[in-house]
Amino acid sequence: MIKRVPTKKIYVGDVAVGGDAPISTQSMTYSNTYDVAATVEQINRLHFAGCDIVRVAVPDMEDALALKAIKEQISLPLVADIHYNYKLALIAAESVDCIRFNPGNIGNKQKIAEIVKACQARDLPIRIGVNAGSLEKEFENKYGQTAEGMVASAEYNIKYLEDLGFTDIKISLKASDVQRTVDAYRMLRPKNSYPFHLGVTEAGTLFHATVKSSIGLGTLLLEGIGDTMRVSITGELEEEINVARAILKDAGAMPDGLNIISCPTCGRIEADLVTAVAEIERRTAHITAPLNVSVMGCVVNAIGEAAHADVAIAYGKGKGLVMVKGEVVANLEEDELVDRFISEVEEMASKQAL
Repeated sequence: MIKRVPTKKIYVGDVAVGGDAPISTQSMTYSNTYDVAATVEQINRLHFAGCDIVRVAVPDMEDALALKAIKEQISLPLVADIHYNYKLALIAAESVDCIRFNPGNIGNKQKIAEIVKACQARDLPIRIGVNAGSLEKEFENKYGQTAEGMVASAEYNIKYLEDLGFTDIKISLKASDVQRTVDAYRMLRPKNSYPFHLGVTEAGTLFHATVKSSIGLGTLLLEGIGDTMRVSITGELEEEINVARAILKDAGAMPDGLNIISCPTCGRIEADLVTAVAEIERRTAHITAPLNVSVMGCVVNAIGEAAHADVAIAYGKGKGLVMVKGEVVANLEEDELVDRFISEVEEMASKQAL
């Protein structure tokens, strides 16, 4: 497991963020928020995908007024995303579990003070969301759209909230490229102990967003930075959660399901490894036990990897071995190996659940 930088623990609804709490995953609906039925349907999809916190856009009064009905029909903590019109935050605060606003487009201090007052009245946390593309003019003029400008904006707004006696804060510092995003989080992390919401914003379609987020968020997670996160994808909602959970798992931040070790395709493979691995992924998708499993296509690396795996297949020519904790439990024909392998995986997973 990774060693995380210690941070203050806050609560978004009943989900703890920061401190010793697990790193939570977030996403955002794309429906018109005033369409209560459509928004609730999307939130429920995210819930079943494993999302921990959901955010909805509140661009208009109609959206703000719909939040109460939405909140009554969902189980996930609800975050209102506010831009430009601070009065929408005041209405949203009556129904949601957190307010996210971008200081760069809210305006003067008095408007921010009104948001703070509304959140204090209901013990709601605030997420200060700094985006490189929408910094306050004073910071953009001085620093440009740089990591330094993002950090300066965050520090300014943190101090303003602190001066108002408000400290239930989480912070995001997002840019559309990996380097600025990572630089900003790294620069700000030693300066306070508030929890960080990680994300590379406007990251693109599934392929590009997966690559950018894996590099950026994975780098930060391995340095112990990050308490909650969103993978921003132009695409289906569930994909954001699937990729986020995979990043957390492979960074060692979330024991979650099988870690499938399989060799790259090469001329030494003595079986239809591509088909076998695809079938194993499909048939084990329901397993949440954190197991290391190995599916290797030739003898060169198979035995060595299998020795360190919980369950393994070592393919040979036309047949192969199934191994559990490094011990051979079956020597079978090729077409029998996957079924026996999955049986062993399911048995080990069920024992862990007891």
